[in-house]
Amino acid sequence: MRGFLERDGVAVAELDEDERAVVARIVADVGLLLGGEAFGMQAEQTRPERSEADEIFSHLVGLEESLAEPSDPAILRLLPNAAPTDREVASEFRRLTEGDLRATKVTRLRLMWEQLSEDGPDWEVREEDAMATAAALTDVRLVLASRLSLDTDEDADRLHTEIELAQHALETDADDDLLVDPERVWLGMLYQALTWLQESLIAFVMSIEERKSDE
Repeated sequence: MRGFLERDGVAVAELDEDERAVVARIVADVGLLLGGEAFGMQAEQTRPERSEADEIFSHLVGLEESLAEPSDPAILRLLPNAAPTDREVASEFRRLTEGDLRATKVTRLRLMWEQLSEDGPDWEVREEDAMATAAALTDVRLVLASRLSLDTDEDADRLHTEIELAQHALETDADDDLLVDPERVWLGMLYQALTWLQESLIAFVMSIEERKSDE
C-alpha cells in the first residue's frame, strides 16, 4: 500500500488487489449500516463460500435503519445526538435532519466504492472529489473506532501497542503465544491504514490550496 501522491493534478494511492477488496468491502458495509444499498456487493455476499474478510465484517451487515435514536454505538458516532442532555430536542432534530445526513454520507461512500472498483492498482481521486472522499474515510474510521472501543488517546495508544506486539510475535514465530485478539489486531491495522491514507489525501488537498493561494 502506498499513500496518496499528486499525479497530474490527481491524488493517486496504490493498493494491491486484496487491499482494494477489503477497503471496498468495509465501505459497502458502512453504507449498509447507514441504510443504503450494498454498492454492487450483493452478488459477492450471496456466494456460498465466505472469505476471512466476510467473517470479520459480518457483524456490520444487515443492521436496520432506524430514524429513532439508534442503539448501535457505531451509528451514534456517524449520526451523533444534537442535544445529548435533551432527549426530546435530540429526537426532533434527528427526525428533521437524519434522512438528509444519511443520504449525504451514503453518496460519499458510494463515490469512494466506485473509485476503488476501477481496474488496476491505482486509487485515483480527482481534486473536486478529494474532500468528499476524505469525509467518507472519516465515517469508515468512526465505525472501526467504535468496534475497537477507541474513545480516548489512551485507547488508541493501547491498540498501537497490541499491534506492535502481534507483529513482533509473528516475526519471531511466537504467534502461538500471542496474548491479543487476532480479529482486533486485524481491524486495528485496517484502522491505522485508513488513517494514514486519509492523512495523505488531506496533504494533497492542502498542497493544492497552497499552490492556488500563491498564484
